[in-house]
Amino acid sequence: MLPQTADVVIIGAGIIGASIAYHLAVRGCTNVVILEKEETEISGSTARSVAGVRHQFSTEVNIRLSIYSIERLKRFHEEVGGHAGLQQNGYLFLINNQADWETYCANVALQRSLGVRVELLAPEEAARFIPGMRTDDLIGATFGPDDGFCDPHGIAIGYLNRARELGVRLERATPVVGIRVVGDHVTGVETPAGVVNCPVVVNAAGPWAGEVGMLAGLDIPVRPYRRCVYVTEPFPLIPGPIPLTVDVGTGFYMRKEHENVLFGKSNYAELPGYNLAVDWEWLDVVLEAGLRRFPILERAGLAEKLCWAGAYEITPDHMPILGRHPELEGYVDASGFSGHGVMHAPATGLLIAEEILDGRAHTIDIDPLRINRFRGVLKRELNVI
Repeated sequence: MLPQTADVVIIGAGIIGASIAYHLAVRGCTNVVILEKEETEISGSTARSVAGVRHQFSTEVNIRLSIYSIERLKRFHEEVGGHAGLQQNGYLFLINNQADWETYCANVALQRSLGVRVELLAPEEAARFIPGMRTDDLIGATFGPDDGFCDPHGIAIGYLNRARELGVRLERATPVVGIRVVGDHVTGVETPAGVVNCPVVVNAAGPWAGEVGMLAGLDIPVRPYRRCVYVTEPFPLIPGPIPLTVDVGTGFYMRKEHENVLFGKSNYAELPGYNLAVDWEWLDVVLEAGLRRFPILERAGLAEKLCWAGAYEITPDHMPILGRHPELEGYVDASGFSGHGVMHAPATGLLIAEEILDGRAHTIDIDPLRINRFRGVLKRELNVI
């Protein structure tokens, strides 16, 4: 039976919703209901992530989110339970444009000022990571040895299992079809199974966050964009482990997954939508970019059945929207991560729990991420893949 009341309703049972539920529950707020529209939790963008985690961002708040989150992932099993699968093989950004190089050098200065380990490499130093990598046009590279990738499902299920042990309720196949508002405050949510009365609703719906906001009459500028991930057959000619490597000039990226190579490149011309079929025509563009920098990939076979597509939840400045809405009491945003939700889930859960229970997030200042920033001049996150 669907609970009739809750202290907090979280919309979305992905890694963000699971982290928020856990962080509320460990502070004693256990009358929490997570509503998931699919029949299985952790089946949306969380399950389709490339799973990168990195400190190398261009904005202080994103760097701070990463610092906190990666420390928690390092201790995830002992603190939460479950399996984070953190592999700190690094991130390597290859740069062949002077303007980009100056920007990345400034980013490195900011990252180092916050205590992040990051190196500036000459082209020949960067070449040691990938056999046969073309370096003749490179100016340099940045390398973060504490970056890498993780296991999104293991993290999400760890948070979710512990939250449920503490009393949080998960309702599967229960889409939210309405958000009840009286005056200027939330009073509950409507589902096909009934109404859950509550004073606080958290929008952790990922790519669907914009649509969920509309249920409360709010314009939440989060839109879904398809991102395709292609996978090779086992390819030992690039021996692992290697950093998650990004050719900044083209946007091509790749990393090893066991013996396979995962690779891709964002199609910024594609319109928003929920199409999650793999774009095989786009593969030609991706391969052209990848082979120019990494000719050795020409010898790899494509594992078509292992390729997939997911959805980024994009905002106009590529920054998440976090915190209470100034025009609707009881409505809280936790979406719009623009490809960085998995890596920032630990910090987000903590901060949203503080926002709800303490009246304001305080471990990290989230004022640059509040929705009212869209009324002014935006400071974009520049380091986006």
